[in-house]
Amino acid sequence: MVIYYGLMFGLSVLLSAVYVFMWHKHFDVHITLSFMLLPLGNLAYLLIALSQSIESALVSVKIVYMVAAFASLFIVFAAFNLCHIGLKRGVRFLFIVATILIFSSCLTIGTDIHLFYKAAELSSYHGASIVTGKEYGFMHTVYYVMLIVYFLLSIIVLIIGGTKKTEVSRRILLMLVCPLTISILAFFVARVSMPTIEFMPAAYVIDQFFYLLISYNVALYDIDDSGIDSIIAKGETGFVSFDFNFRYLGSNETAREYLPMLKTLSVDRSVKNIPELQSNVCKWLSAFKKSDEHNCFHFDSADGERTYQIDINYLYDGRKRRGYQFVISDDTTDVQYIMLLDKFNTSLEQEVQAKTERIVQMHDKLILSMASMVESRDNSTGGHIKRTSEGVRILVEQMRKCEGHDHDLTDSFCARVVKAAPMHDLGKIAVDDAILRKPGRFTPEEYDEMKKHAAEGARIVDEILKDTDDKEFHKIAVNVAHYHHERWDGSGYPEKLKGEEIPLEARIMAIADVYDALVSKRVYKDSMPFDKADEIIMEGMGSQFDPGLKECYCAARPKLEEYYGNIK
Repeated sequence: MVIYYGLMFGLSVLLSAVYVFMWHKHFDVHITLSFMLLPLGNLAYLLIALSQSIESALVSVKIVYMVAAFASLFIVFAAFNLCHIGLKRGVRFLFIVATILIFSSCLTIGTDIHLFYKAAELSSYHGASIVTGKEYGFMHTVYYVMLIVYFLLSIIVLIIGGTKKTEVSRRILLMLVCPLTISILAFFVARVSMPTIEFMPAAYVIDQFFYLLISYNVALYDIDDSGIDSIIAKGETGFVSFDFNFRYLGSNETAREYLPMLKTLSVDRSVKNIPELQSNVCKWLSAFKKSDEHNCFHFDSADGERTYQIDINYLYDGRKRRGYQFVISDDTTDVQYIMLLDKFNTSLEQEVQAKTERIVQMHDKLILSMASMVESRDNSTGGHIKRTSEGVRILVEQMRKCEGHDHDLTDSFCARVVKAAPMHDLGKIAVDDAILRKPGRFTPEEYDEMKKHAAEGARIVDEILKDTDDKEFHKIAVNVAHYHHERWDGSGYPEKLKGEEIPLEARIMAIADVYDALVSKRVYKDSMPFDKADEIIMEGMGSQFDPGLKECYCAARPKLEEYYGNIK
């Protein structure tokens, strides 16, 4: 019997030595603790077999109970980790406290406090000492309940992990079920069937064997850790660490090759006080500290032949941030490719832009041709669309110069309004020639028909521009055609919009349109003098026109008169 316990202890130590040899920092800490406890449990069984007195045997018995209690708890924690099921720190703490409290009752063994054992004696069986005649206290039952609860909880967690978690290896879970089942059977069944022989030492050895298999395989399923290890082993990625005070913590050999200045930098020295590192390392750290969005930088090797990329992130100790970490990689090939690609893209963009401009010019000419065709049906002297476009341009340019003007006119807005001006009367294409070319005043019925050109123009413009990429121009052009006959006081058409309900581009168009109608000659009227036209425009400010445009119109008047004077 002594040989059996000695053999189990030797195997247990051997397996723990194998675990130490293959240990990796990413191994589950609870399995590591189990490899420390289980040999201790087997040693306790050996010491019981070698005991010469009940007192020394009971000391080892206490160790046996301690190992069984905490080994069961550690496997519960390991099950949660392997199944990727979170267990809050508070819950872990409660489990540990409960285990300690229940185990503490074991310490009363051999004393006058009969919480765990009421009586026990030492006997001999096949040359080995065994503890017999045990009478248990109520805490012994509590202890057994705790072990059963831990076993059932582990099984439940493994079942949940195996059925609910797709990223968990079922093979590893089955490996963990085996030692759990063997341990619980060895602990309880053997006490009923063969109370003189302890099967737990053999169970502990089997447990360790399965834990070795689990530890060996689980690293393959930890993508983060295995990926990092693979990158480090490849030797093409550098790592450098600094604390929050910019003190150097260390680097790997690859990083020192990429950044040779690190070779002379001693650990715990701050880079803030090193002139050679002010323009690079310290600058990168400061930028990242200011905003963690600034986390990617490039630098060239001393000979200028290689380009390296530095990605900065926080350095974590568990979940706690402890500093900064550089991840350095050779980015020469990618940079060269990007430069080549940028060059190609620039050339392609220029070609596309040139072709796009030609298409836009063709599109604009088609619109102008359509507007000219519509204009040819009217009784104007011709050139209305060209003149109103120039009038709009003069007005918007002056509006941008007016101090205190509350309209924020961008270059793109102004260009779009000028471009949309020729389209303002496209709706007249739907007006009957008899009305459109009538030399005199319209009857009320004819005027109602004529007013329909605004809404019809908006529909036509919308249809023409529905596929354009310039959505803002589309909107402005439709507004110009639709609302250039609206009046500030709400008496205009077609929607009777009032005040600022009228889009700004339509208010500008209204002034240019009326001004051209006043100072231009028609078949049914002569051109009006500039001062008379100006008087009518000024009288309309606040009723027909936006009074906010009064100052800008007055400032634009000399250029308008100069333009129309040159035409005449």
